[in-house]
Amino acid sequence: MTHVKKDASGQRSVEAETEVPGTPEEVWAAIATGPGVSSWFVPTTIDGREGGDVTASFGPGMDSSSKITAWDPPRRFVATNPGGMGPGSPEMATEWTVEARSGGRCRVRVVHRWFADTDDWDRQFEGTVYGWRAFFRGLHLYLMHFSGMPSSMFQLMGFAPAPQARAWESLVGSLGLDAAAEGKGFKARTLTLAGVAEHVVETEHPELLLRLAEPAPGVIHLFVMPMGGQVCVSVRCFLFGDRAAATVAREEPRWQAWLNELYPAPTHT
Repeated sequence: MTHVKKDASGQRSVEAETEVPGTPEEVWAAIATGPGVSSWFVPTTIDGREGGDVTASFGPGMDSSSKITAWDPPRRFVATNPGGMGPGSPEMATEWTVEARSGGRCRVRVVHRWFADTDDWDRQFEGTVYGWRAFFRGLHLYLMHFSGMPSSMFQLMGFAPAPQARAWESLVGSLGLDAAAEGKGFKARTLTLAGVAEHVVETEHPELLLRLAEPAPGVIHLFVMPMGGQVCVSVRCFLFGDRAAATVAREEPRWQAWLNELYPAPTHT
């Protein structure tokens, strides 16, 4: 259970943390540089200095922009986003810290802080913690298998009718991945996709995190979530190596065509 922390001044916060392989410098490169963050999160640019800009693109017209207010590599940085969680939401400061641990590992911690005198936005901020837990699994795979390698990615979205469970069944069923099991190999039925299933969730927050051998070394993250009375279907694919960009250029249109066929846009008559 995630809880919003509150203090007497009106500051609220939520946090998430994970432990990942790598030196502080390697982990810092993964969380505090544009190429690093774009290898496991969303396409991101970072001007790494106090006063520098951070822009993360969650999709067309869905950019999130922040300003760096503290910069202490390879240990800590803070970025402030005036837009917070969207129109009308409070300004949000996000702090990232890296702490060396034994065994060649580091603890990564992210804290979101905001000021408010009501609980109106608490649920949305709590939701970010669940998101980070999923993204951190991708960060772990990146640092374990692909750290520092050339990368390229694509992210696609589709919208399915509710309920969420049915949208998820159609997604994994179309790919032939409805029997995917953690630690087991898989080969998709409809697209070039093969490798090992790293994380499988089919309950409240269904997702698949797959480490790929085909079409290239990489990671793909599939998940669904309710959005505006519909179900948002998300595909995030990260490929690594010298041919990553060429493979993305070939595979992205195939995935888009498959997604369009599976979840066609509604027609208005």
